[in-house]
Amino acid sequence: MLILRTTQKRLRLTLQALAIAVLLPAAAQVAQAAPKATKKSAKAVATAPAAKSATKSRRTKTAKRHSVVSVAAQKPSFGSLYGLHATSDPLDLKSSVAYVLDPETQEVLFSKNAQAVLPIASITKLMTALVLTEANLPLDEMITVTQDDVDTEKNSGSRLRVGTRLSREEMLHLALMSSENRAAHALGRTYPGGLDTFVAKMNAKARELGMVNTNFVEPTGLSSKNQSSAPDLATLVAAAGQVPLIRELSTSLEYEVEVGRKELTYRNTNGLVRSPSWTIDVQKTGYIAEAGRCLVMQAQLAGRKLIMIFLDSAGKYSRIGDAERVRRWITENAPAASAAPTAQVDAELQS
Repeated sequence: MLILRTTQKRLRLTLQALAIAVLLPAAAQVAQAAPKATKKSAKAVATAPAAKSATKSRRTKTAKRHSVVSVAAQKPSFGSLYGLHATSDPLDLKSSVAYVLDPETQEVLFSKNAQAVLPIASITKLMTALVLTEANLPLDEMITVTQDDVDTEKNSGSRLRVGTRLSREEMLHLALMSSENRAAHALGRTYPGGLDTFVAKMNAKARELGMVNTNFVEPTGLSSKNQSSAPDLATLVAAAGQVPLIRELSTSLEYEVEVGRKELTYRNTNGLVRSPSWTIDVQKTGYIAEAGRCLVMQAQLAGRKLIMIFLDSAGKYSRIGDAERVRRWITENAPAASAAPTAQVDAELQS
């Protein structure tokens, strides 16, 4: 009996071992095949009509979000709202306001919607520079960028981080050449008496120069409440052009500043300063959505010193194109330039 039980036990063990020997390889094969099957199955699911529909739906929603952002970014300029772009002109300029003046003779060579009062964006910085240079403050004095200089108007970025220390002249250089907003704001904030005093000085200087249609509320141009007309801006350009430091810094091609352990290279926002076709004495570009693309400058053309004002240009490069159109017209038709017709804005837009 004992021998029989022992034999049965050995038989069961043998059968178990045999089963394990047979099943384990099969299980291993199943385990190896499972990932491939899963991938194949996942691929099949991904290409199923329902998955395609879901993917298309997600793409559509994403496209709609991008579309909303794009539309929101295309805020109409004041000039567009006033209908100024409907005004035609002999040179087919893309700027809704254009003005060309000989400051020595006060001859107006070209005028389009010249009396319109519009936001001027960073053209503001010419007045910031004019007030600052007339104050004769130490240009080597170090100024620190603070949180107060961070743009809360348009939430624009800056390469000058909070805590950056630069000299007053370096700040002015970046403000004029590269339209650095934090630099311009820091210059106004550190003016004796503070920012409010500085803005009051800007408006006082405008009145002193006879800029009757001009108003400033801050020193960068980020606010659409900084407004002026083309003749007023021609006056500002003429005044700025008499200051050697403003002429030098505004037409500088590029400039490097040390910020901590980094060296930052800034370039002029006006590509015309690099063109051999142009001799520019002083210049400034500007842009916010409400103002469109703006450009003002004093340049030597056809043996004359001329001031050019372009406001509310519709395209990214069209203000440069407009300047080139005017330059060609001036150089090719210099004797008849003063005979060019003008295009004036309606009376209700002159306020």
